[in-house]
Amino acid sequence: MFICVFLASSQKIDKKYPELAEQVGTELARRGHTLVSGGARVSCMGAVARAARAGGARTIGVIPQSLVDIELADEGADELVVTTDMRERKGVMDARSDAFLVLPGGIGTLEELFEIWTSRTLGLHDKPLVVLDPWGIYAPLRELVEGMDEAGFTRPNVFDAISWTTTVDEAFRLLEKSTTHLEPSAEELGEATAG
Repeated sequence: MFICVFLASSQKIDKKYPELAEQVGTELARRGHTLVSGGARVSCMGAVARAARAGGARTIGVIPQSLVDIELADEGADELVVTTDMRERKGVMDARSDAFLVLPGGIGTLEELFEIWTSRTLGLHDKPLVVLDPWGIYAPLRELVEGMDEAGFTRPNVFDAISWTTTVDEAFRLLEKSTTHLEPSAEELGEATAG
């Protein structure tokens, strides 16, 4: 499975965040997946990619030309895609991914989260979306959307389109379960044919 991980590139954050990204990269590789990420070699982006490669996973980095110098592109990526701008970057990451995992991050990570969440809520894709939030960074966001939902501003399936967790293991189990659920098993196909 190609898993897109949205996460921070800031170098001003507590070391626990890059450490979490490293755990994610290690687990992604252990489970035999491919990483799609933002293509920077710094902070959490660099940590997840290095850990994934160290575990034998293939990594695909996607970064706009304007950020290649600013964010120090991950030249170690198995495939580094340089786009013309941020919009193209998100489109490439979306197209190359089977599922999305969101770690703590800044407004860029929020933008990516909202775009994938919105498009799934609208039925434009059925790719799993999981937020891994061990320290409750996104708790105010959840409360905000819950309030919007209560006020009638969201679609009824807004929370069906996203999963929240606090552990790396559960995050991957949710991603894999959701992806498996989207693809009928041999038994389900047999039952459908027999019926």
